[in-house]
Amino acid sequence: MFKNFLVVLFAGILGACASKSSKIEANYVSPLMFASYDCEMLTGEYARLIQRSNSINKKQDDVASNDGIATGVGMILFWPALFFIDNDDMREEVAQLKGEVIAVEQASVRKKCMSLSNQMDADREASKDALENAK
Repeated sequence: MFKNFLVVLFAGILGACASKSSKIEANYVSPLMFASYDCEMLTGEYARLIQRSNSINKKQDDVASNDGIATGVGMILFWPALFFIDNDDMREEVAQLKGEVIAVEQASVRKKCMSLSNQMDADREASKDALENAK
């Protein structure tokens, strides 16, 4: 009985850990939100969203790393300390920003914004390179 309790307890604690930003799915955001934007406005909004996303993703990844370390140390040294892990998870903001970036991309395709399309392609390549280098 006590063994089952510990298994459930540790599973719950591990499930409460923050996720890396790359593992968080985007929220749906309608591209109609940006229907009134012209290409210049979409480019500005895209730049703002990417800058904010990079900042929030870094914070989320730091929280996830710290949670992982604290969980590992807590499980090995002093498991009651696991109840006091401070979780500053920004999962919802990461998901929302990802959704907004996708909506801006979709709106820019509808408006045929070629310069923004080229910028998005370059950003995707840089993102892939960063992921490969992080491994």
